[in-house]
Amino acid sequence: MSRLGSRVVLGVLLLAAALATGVVGFLAVRVLSGGPAAVREGGSFGEASIGGSFNLVDGDGVPRTEADYRGKLTLIYFGYSYCPDVCPTELQKMGAAMDLLGKDGEQVVPIFITVDPERDTPAEIKTYVANFHPRMVGLTGSPEQIKAAARAWRVYYKKVDDPAATQYTMDHSSIVYLMDRQNRFLTHFSARNTPEDMAAAIRKFL
Repeated sequence: MSRLGSRVVLGVLLLAAALATGVVGFLAVRVLSGGPAAVREGGSFGEASIGGSFNLVDGDGVPRTEADYRGKLTLIYFGYSYCPDVCPTELQKMGAAMDLLGKDGEQVVPIFITVDPERDTPAEIKTYVANFHPRMVGLTGSPEQIKAAARAWRVYYKKVDDPAATQYTMDHSSIVYLMDRQNRFLTHFSARNTPEDMAAAIRKFL
């Protein structure tokens, strides 16, 4: 298949995934030729409109923007600390990938951004991310700040109130994003990827 054909197939697959998960309004990936923020999937290359600026706070209440992590790769995941299964699984994978990278992992900042600022206060988020890796950064903020960050990364999330449950849950997309040293999209990882997959992909960009 030609390179152009590969890009077309990738675009169709991404659109199908968005439609299947109901996030077509949030997941809008432009597959273009070349560009520094290139999607590297099955040998195809294209610039993705994923990522951007954010204004949040870390676990110590210190204001943080994307500029604070410039110069390093970032591994970013959106979720929430009360998540029963998906979030812990993905964060464990991120932490394991950091361990597999060894000293090279110091060039990468693993970041967890909550989609549940109502419960995920700075103190809560700091305690939570410490369970997965000592260098993992937890970020939270106001509902408006979280909404802006999620939109930049095309992340879907929605509060779900279940009368039968004691606490609400958050329905959200589950993707780990790898960004370059200028906060530009490089690639992403899904539930099927292992820590070994993550570490191997990250090494290519160190």
